[in-house]
Amino acid sequence: MKRRQFIQSVPVAIGGMSVTSYASTPMLSALTSALYDTDRVLVIVQMSGGNDGLNMVFPLDQYDTLLSHRSNLLMAQDKILSLSGTNGKTGIHPAMNRFNELWDEKKLSIVQSVGYPSFSFSHFRATDIWMSASDSKEFLNSGWAGRYLNYEYPNYPVGFPNPTLPDPLAIRIGGSVGLGLQNMGVNMGISINNTNDLLNLTGSIYKDQATSDFKGKELLYVREVQRQTDKFGDSVSAGAMKGKNLSTLYPTGSAPGASLSNALKIVAKLISGGLKTRIYWVSTGGFDTHSNQVSTTDKTTGNHANLLKGVSDSIHAFLDDCKLLGVEDRVAGMTFSEFGRRIKTNASIGTDHGGGQPMFLFGKKIVPGLVGKNPTIDPAATVNSNIPMQYDFRSVYASILQDWFCVPKDDLENVLLKNFQALPLFDPSGCIPTDVHDQNNKAGENLIYAYPNPFTTTTKIKIETKGDHTSVQIFNNEGILVKTLYDGILEAGKYDLPCDLEDAPAGTYYARIQNGKLQQVKPIMKMR
Repeated sequence: MKRRQFIQSVPVAIGGMSVTSYASTPMLSALTSALYDTDRVLVIVQMSGGNDGLNMVFPLDQYDTLLSHRSNLLMAQDKILSLSGTNGKTGIHPAMNRFNELWDEKKLSIVQSVGYPSFSFSHFRATDIWMSASDSKEFLNSGWAGRYLNYEYPNYPVGFPNPTLPDPLAIRIGGSVGLGLQNMGVNMGISINNTNDLLNLTGSIYKDQATSDFKGKELLYVREVQRQTDKFGDSVSAGAMKGKNLSTLYPTGSAPGASLSNALKIVAKLISGGLKTRIYWVSTGGFDTHSNQVSTTDKTTGNHANLLKGVSDSIHAFLDDCKLLGVEDRVAGMTFSEFGRRIKTNASIGTDHGGGQPMFLFGKKIVPGLVGKNPTIDPAATVNSNIPMQYDFRSVYASILQDWFCVPKDDLENVLLKNFQALPLFDPSGCIPTDVHDQNNKAGENLIYAYPNPFTTTTKIKIETKGDHTSVQIFNNEGILVKTLYDGILEAGKYDLPCDLEDAPAGTYYARIQNGKLQQVKPIMKMR
């Protein structure tokens, strides 16, 4: 990046304050909150390594057959927690007792035997398939969540962040952003490690003052370039400071799930802090259990039990936090792993890479219960036998997009690239209105701005309207209407409206355009 290009990319400063800093002001929030308060959040929990679904959700109606294939690993039937409402046919690992509580509270759904045709047993390739929503022989350079965010915010990253949408579209907690949140090579989100990481949040890691000579100026330039790589740092940092955690149930220290809990605590804190981020992505590893999956003295315990307990306890605590913070109506989540495990165990008290797996959906607004039947356990299964697929994993994605994020059915193919059936995972009745989607599509476009800005007495308010009724108003920083510049019918196009504030006191004002169901608000500054 050249210096001139860099300078041009820096947010315009008004009275010593960057434009983006207005995004968190109460006045601007009040003018725009009606459009964004209905936005929903998806939390994706990635269980890396390939989870053994048959040692997590048990087909109790076929216990004896399963035991014949897993005698060195399967726990006694009376140790398994039977899920209420399944007539004793389906159970869950006793280490996931917190998930059993969520099940009884109707905040948990299980989708049985999820997969895709022609499984890949490579960790890397299978992960790419799940992240990109591709066929097994198809290679895509975009992720399903990234394509959704591009569908919702097609102007990104141009014009982002902006006063209306100052927050990241997606946040990955730990690790890189990853293919799932990319669109055509563009990261549609950011990655942070923790809310105390100054490098990842604001870039304010430099304790030594730069010298005033040429070398110091060069150093300042390099530091500013680094700072601009995280344009959303101020927003995330402000959200973290404003947000909080109220649940006391999170695992800590050396308890299973402590690391996952730390990530989910950040998610809850940022949601409660007011971020309008749509997707949060967290992960927990260790599920590649080729050996020593269970304890030889107690098959209810061991490595896999600890992993499952960590997932169960962490998500339960997260939902408890969301409830206490008053945001649970806006939050839903899903789990996935890159593949399941084989039906038969190996000689090392472990399981090898397999096919179908159960997925969890969690939250107050999911449709609770089982989706699908227990997987069929073939009595003649061999070491190469896998759980057959009941549901394509992209049907789960289709359900999330259609009934949680309210993507119209006719538009699903734009995101998933093919048609997939939606499953009854969410109640679609509470979908955000279509005008919110229309507003998101305009995010990043300048529908209204002032030039010059700042100004002393008069300025021009430049607007773009798609036609029909258009209203342009000026508010002061207390929310009082100061002036209506236009209120009537306009043909589609761009217009300049004179704005005379000669008699108004100096300070910050807000110019708002309302065009049909679209609206946009921008700060303007009158100087003395």
